[in-house]
Amino acid sequence: MAFDECPPALADRAYHENSLARTTRWLARCEKAWTRGDSSLFGIVQGGLHKDLRKRHAEEICAIDLPGYALGGYAVGEKPAQMHEGVAESAPMLPREKPRYLMGVGTPLDLVVCVGAGVDMFDCVLPTRTARNCLLFTRLGKMTIRNQRWARDPRPVDDQCACYTCRNFSRAYLRHLFNAKEILSMRLNTIHNLHFFLDLMRRAREAIEACTYDVFLRDFLASPAAGQQVAEGA
Repeated sequence: MAFDECPPALADRAYHENSLARTTRWLARCEKAWTRGDSSLFGIVQGGLHKDLRKRHAEEICAIDLPGYALGGYAVGEKPAQMHEGVAESAPMLPREKPRYLMGVGTPLDLVVCVGAGVDMFDCVLPTRTARNCLLFTRLGKMTIRNQRWARDPRPVDDQCACYTCRNFSRAYLRHLFNAKEILSMRLNTIHNLHFFLDLMRRAREAIEACTYDVFLRDFLASPAAGQQVAEGA
């Protein structure tokens, strides 16, 4: 990734304008310094929630021929609905024939909605960070496995999940591991969360290939899994 400045989404317009100029200058320097043929340099489009700044910066960044382009500065203080609206406006500004990468996003809802907007790639610490704090994602919604209600529950986290954790361990045992401060707790929780996210994206790809993504999106939005938002810093 080219070096960039990522200001808070709700920073004032003057701050964003200075940030855009700096990020464009840094990209020009990164592009000149990029010599490794086995790597792919991406430029990053900033602009906060200002549609005109996003458009202007996308034109500046995409004027440099690169292997891919990214949207930065989302999920840094604004509401999820504002982020989704911004991505829907900004993603189509990036070349269709190059990978579109949305940085630092997101929840299951963020991923599914933003794929629908044209995003190809994501990165986020959410599955592993929440796993360390006992928050698990399931098809029926979030589960905080340390809660007392799971103390004697012999069922897996999700009886339709095929991950190693769900195939071998109960909710009660996962809760015990966390309360006993066993490192295995974080590992098993992480395995489950990563499997959930990877499976979600697998199904999204299959829907795209079958030209049924609109149906996939509609069904997901109507499911309990769509409500699995996580407060910042969770």
